[in-house]
Amino acid sequence: MTFDARGLAETLDASSQEQLDTLDYGVIGFDAESVVQRYNAFESQAAGLSPQRVLGEPLFTNVAPCLNNFLVAQRFEDAFDEGSELDDTIDYVLTLRMRPVKVKLRLLASAGSAIRYVLVQRR
Repeated sequence: MTFDARGLAETLDASSQEQLDTLDYGVIGFDAESVVQRYNAFESQAAGLSPQRVLGEPLFTNVAPCLNNFLVAQRFEDAFDEGSELDDTIDYVLTLRMRPVKVKLRLLASAGSAIRYVLVQRR
């Protein structure tokens, strides 16, 4: 499951927590209300946030407010409102609780899935 693999949202949906924890990039999966439902070990270690602190919390307000903008959160909202798929990769700088870190974000949402994903590849 590479960061840029085709059909990755469906693969992530079908993956166990143990499989997510073997990945070398961050995985944050959240529902239609933006509540975090999936969070892997790589992202926990890189962000310094335990799964207990993140799971069940709103992504864009409590966990990562630095993603609550037109580049990230609004793309998910637009895809949801239009009933369209989302698969965008963007260069981004994370700034919350850390020094600025350049990353690539992959934003994934499938019309048939209850979970949307922000994938974080650190450089």
